[in-house]
Amino acid sequence: MRKKSILLAGCVAIVLGTSAARGENLLEVYQAAVKSDPIVREAEANRLAALESKPQARALLLPQVSLGGQLYTSESEGESYFPQVNTVTGEVVSVGNRNETDTDRYWDYTAQVTQTIFRWDQWQTLKRADSEVALAEANYRAAQQDLMVRVSRRYFDVLAAEDTLSAADATLQAFSRQLEQSEKRFEVGLIAITDVQESKAAFDSATAGVIAAKRALATAQELLRELTGEVYATLAKPADDMPLDQPQPADENTWVTQALEQNLNVIAARLGVETAKTDVKIAQSGHLPTVDLYAQRFENDRSADQINTRIQQSDDPAIPPPVPLAGTADSNRTDDVIGIRVNVPIFAGGGTQSRVRQQVYRHRASRERLDGALRGAERETRDAYLGVLAERARVNALKQSVTSNQTALEATEAGFEVGTRTTVDVLEARRRLFEAQRDYARSRYDYLINLVRLKSAAGVLAPQDLAYINEFLTQPTPLQVTRPTG
Repeated sequence: MRKKSILLAGCVAIVLGTSAARGENLLEVYQAAVKSDPIVREAEANRLAALESKPQARALLLPQVSLGGQLYTSESEGESYFPQVNTVTGEVVSVGNRNETDTDRYWDYTAQVTQTIFRWDQWQTLKRADSEVALAEANYRAAQQDLMVRVSRRYFDVLAAEDTLSAADATLQAFSRQLEQSEKRFEVGLIAITDVQESKAAFDSATAGVIAAKRALATAQELLRELTGEVYATLAKPADDMPLDQPQPADENTWVTQALEQNLNVIAARLGVETAKTDVKIAQSGHLPTVDLYAQRFENDRSADQINTRIQQSDDPAIPPPVPLAGTADSNRTDDVIGIRVNVPIFAGGGTQSRVRQQVYRHRASRERLDGALRGAERETRDAYLGVLAERARVNALKQSVTSNQTALEATEAGFEVGTRTTVDVLEARRRLFEAQRDYARSRYDYLINLVRLKSAAGVLAPQDLAYINEFLTQPTPLQVTRPTG
């Protein structure tokens, strides 16, 4: 049963993904994520799209030139009647006329140039485009910094999961040996059956812990693969002598002040306020007149034949029948116009006032969003700063805790050999050592993650900061690219 449990805890290795497993450090993983992460690529595409808003807004203030025309042939016929006085009888009679026209060719064109003289909305739209470009740039930089934070967190989460699994494996092996010793001691009558049962319970618990640790490692690896599209066989971890420096400057309020000015979420919120304020002015322009200078040229040419026939109104044979008149009906025309067009809005059904109120409310919402961003930046900065200090002290304390628990375990095992300590004491000492090793490894990674978070909250995080941390990652660590089964 125990051998089967060990095999169950070991799991069957199943390679995650189709990519070849590789070994990398933090900077190389980040560079892979830059090429692969869809969030950054989306922000970059939005930034490039926003850059086009400036030339589009500027184009409205430049001359607008249009040219249109047509070329066609047609045939038409029709009748028309009009009153006429008979000069002989003085009677008013209706005289009819039939018209048949065959247009062989007709063409015309209209060319127009319009230049804005005064359009308040267009000038404000140009101003708004500047804010849109700056906002897209801020969002792009924020996405880059967020990627650095996500890569760092997931990178060190994998290492923490690997350290946890290693400690769990070591604990399982130790509990396995403890169980074997307890069974042998029980067989010769040195200990009671309860000691064997305690050892068996600890062994089973450690087996479950290994399975959970493998599952956690597989999840952490999958989260890292989501960013990079790669599965890694090894990752570099920090050496034992990694320096634990204080944040520079070593003043919390200085970091907060910097965050309130440079945090990218705050910058984006400020630009949102400016954009909303401009939108109010654009809506208000619906009350203002517009003035345009325009010049227009119209020209047409027509080539046609026409037949006009008077409709016979009398059956008197003495009156000669009407004679059709046929001839050309060609024509051409040219119009040149230049002028100033003024449009003064008077009433639009209340729509303009409604749009102004709508933008005023949105401006109010953007100010509230800015206030929330300022508070969030301050909270995040203070939390990250205190996190660096706390983890720095915690690393030192847990490092000593590992040494102390190792010494305590050795002493407990020695006492067990001479009969002064029980099996429960040994098992508890091993469990405390496992927890100390796990917490110590996690605290080192949390210290590094909080350094990255602090720089990000202050708005100054850059790839050079990852490169600085990467210098301390000098120990390649093989990873178990597996998921538990059973």
